[in-house]
Amino acid sequence: MAILKKQSKVSDEIPSASMADIAFLLLIFFLVTTVFPKDRGLPIVLPEEQEEVEISQRNILHISINPDGTVGVRRGDSQNESFHRPHQIQQVWRTEVAQNPNLIAGVRTHPDAAHRYMIQVLDGLQMANAERISLQMGEG
Repeated sequence: MAILKKQSKVSDEIPSASMADIAFLLLIFFLVTTVFPKDRGLPIVLPEEQEEVEISQRNILHISINPDGTVGVRRGDSQNESFHRPHQIQQVWRTEVAQNPNLIAGVRTHPDAAHRYMIQVLDGLQMANAERISLQMGEG
């Protein structure tokens, strides 16, 4: 009668048969648990369809952004226009809205103006707590 002995083999290798499975499981785990940040910007409330509101010119502050970065500011029907830098719009808005709390900012950007000028003006209006902003199309 022969006696069978169990031999214990200790391997010094890492089993790699299921490495691909583990890699895919980790990939799926990270894809499912990752939270992507949402873009934050100015909250814009768009008017409903077919809604037209007549606004008096004395309640509009026309802000035109020029290609050279200057910002023209004109009140209502007035032909007098003052020119400022984009970072000065916050103070201009605060001064104007103190005189007329019903003021609406009508922002018009020239097609050749750099995008950063428009962003600087809108940021200045946001920092000045402007709640009524009209983005207009066309040349200033």
